[in-house]
Amino acid sequence: MTGTTPPGVTGEQATARWVRDMFGRVSGRYDLLNHLLSFNLDRRWRARTVDRVAPVLARENARVLDLCCGTGDLLFALSAKGKRPVMGSDFCHPMLLEARRKAASRALAAPLFEADALALPLRDAAFDLITIAFGLRNFANYRKGLQELLRVLKPGGLAAILEFSQPPGRAFRTLYGFFSRHVLPSIGGLVSGSREAYTYLPASISRFPGSEMLAREVRNTGFSRVEFERMTGGAVALHVAWK
Repeated sequence: MTGTTPPGVTGEQATARWVRDMFGRVSGRYDLLNHLLSFNLDRRWRARTVDRVAPVLARENARVLDLCCGTGDLLFALSAKGKRPVMGSDFCHPMLLEARRKAASRALAAPLFEADALALPLRDAAFDLITIAFGLRNFANYRKGLQELLRVLKPGGLAAILEFSQPPGRAFRTLYGFFSRHVLPSIGGLVSGSREAYTYLPASISRFPGSEMLAREVRNTGFSRVEFERMTGGAVALHVAWK
């Protein structure tokens, strides 16, 4: 496992700039396209993530960070179940502006900060729970990102990684591949105005490691216990890992 590879881009810094700029261009239509292109299943995936980490959220003083929070959908779902405000971080400023706008419309306290997930401005062992939804595969360096998760988690802390994956069944994998290569770029490009973004996104999914390989990488990073579950035929997987 190395990191994402946008077309024609080399080097971690150039990759990070490309990904940040790409998400900035689609931030205004990002939520609409997430719901549209997933047939609203993205809500179910996030709800399952919240259910899985609910024991940590129920703790009176649990400190929780939603990394790569984007426009805040998972952050808000976590906040609704938690005892204290959930922090959110993203390195794309337009995405954070959308999250701030949505938080204000819900009258929610949502401490947000802009930071690169590969070099978080946070002390060691700061959080009981860190979540990341559909962000890991966009890292310029997967291993470095996982190491940062491990670093800022408290001993006994939990990381929950919700990410696209590779369906294990051949028939569904073929159908999923056709949708990703042909339907998603067409609809995503039309609605967002950036076909490049919605060509890159399915390509990043196809190159990202499958569930078993990701679980091995998380273990190799130093997490003591790793579990995963597949959803929607394996198109999405939720990995949970303990420090």
